[in-house]
Amino acid sequence: MAPSAMNQPYQWIRSLSDAQPVPYWLDDPGRPRPERALTTSETCDLLVVGGGYSGLWTALIAKERDPRRDVVLVEGRAVGWAASGRNGGFCAASLTHGLPNGLARWPEEIHKLQELGARNLDDIEAAVARHSIDCDFERTGEIDVATEPYQAAELRDWHEETARRGLAEDVEFLDTEAVREQVNSPTFQAGLWDRRGVAMLHPAKLAWGLKRACVKLGVRVYEHTPALTLKPYGAGMAVRTPYGGRIRARQVALGTNVFPNLVRRVRSYTVPVYDYALMTEPLTPGQLASIGWKNRQGLGDSANQFHYFRLSADNRILWGGYDAVYPYGGRVRAEYDDRPETYAKLAGHFFTCFPQLEGVRFTHAWGGAIDTCSRFSAFFGTAHQQKVAYAAGYTGLGVGATRFGAEVMLDLLSGERTERTELHMVRKKPLPFPPEPFAWTGIALTKWSLARADAQGGRRNLWLRTMDRLGLGFDS
Repeated sequence: MAPSAMNQPYQWIRSLSDAQPVPYWLDDPGRPRPERALTTSETCDLLVVGGGYSGLWTALIAKERDPRRDVVLVEGRAVGWAASGRNGGFCAASLTHGLPNGLARWPEEIHKLQELGARNLDDIEAAVARHSIDCDFERTGEIDVATEPYQAAELRDWHEETARRGLAEDVEFLDTEAVREQVNSPTFQAGLWDRRGVAMLHPAKLAWGLKRACVKLGVRVYEHTPALTLKPYGAGMAVRTPYGGRIRARQVALGTNVFPNLVRRVRSYTVPVYDYALMTEPLTPGQLASIGWKNRQGLGDSANQFHYFRLSADNRILWGGYDAVYPYGGRVRAEYDDRPETYAKLAGHFFTCFPQLEGVRFTHAWGGAIDTCSRFSAFFGTAHQQKVAYAAGYTGLGVGATRFGAEVMLDLLSGERTERTELHMVRKKPLPFPPEPFAWTGIALTKWSLARADAQGGRRNLWLRTMDRLGLGFDS
């Protein structure tokens, strides 16, 4: 969505004056106390490293598959503090970072991937109910909106193509009048409404609820316990922790995602991309009426540099995206979580989309790192004679797909052939990123090219066309 000049050019800056640089979802007085750190040694059947969605789903499903399995989960800080507590709260059925990416990369198995993704979202909804997880789960769907004429034409063409392929079930094309009837923005020109394929939820409450469910089933959870090293130990593996303890496990599942993987050869497959978001104060009934949005869908625009936005349970608007920042060297650092220049840019874009909300203020502004890989969707593998499994590279669509990744890791550790492990998507890895300075240079050139394409009617230059042919990309 291209920014435009505002009648009051400093209104959007003033809207940020009270914004706290903390994630809205984590700024909750009801957040649970962390579990104690591990200060002794442990043994277990399965050690799960990482207390985000990837690790939490793995521990939970492992116990549901076999209640007798002895499972330990360790988290370096607090459960849900990183990407799992900082995202937009869109829980999508897609396992492939959207249908266009999946169709381009795995056309021969796209129907199976769509089926597995829909089943995975159903399973998440069922788990939320089964474990009484209060996370504001709303299966409202999502509208992909066009804000330029060429985007509207592309959405219509795409809907017709997917309908011919039998891939447009529960997806409706909305013309200008229809999309503005759903959400009233003067910038909206068309939309595709996926009615069943996306749910909205409170991401931190989901993580906290999964932790509670794990503990209830007997998983031993240790927070503020980073895993420092991973080495073979007899017939299993051993992980060293900071207080001199050692965890010996028959098998290990790594759900560390954006953080350096304990299997070193995996590290070159992901880079951290920083994404940023704002949260408004709760809208008044009059403000909410001015924009409609009575069906509470998630929204995202169709540009390469896109925005995502949604309503919270108390009718705030989360507004995020656009800037995707890769730090030179691929380091994950706390200082990158706060970026005022991006907040100012996002605020301007917000009031361009919703000029009728002039005067609304933002209460929270934050950022976080996304584990990005060159094919945009997760990859999987094993190490140490199949005693270790890993999944990473969700590229910003992991709220739902991490549960599928947990199932894959457990399948790989079991050594069984399943419909998941037979997927080409699971058996083949993406291309790794090159070392510096080539990674930074290539990503910078790609970002510049994407911005240029947005400004030139979507026309992709030679660099982007080459990346398309090689199956490479950069996205958040």
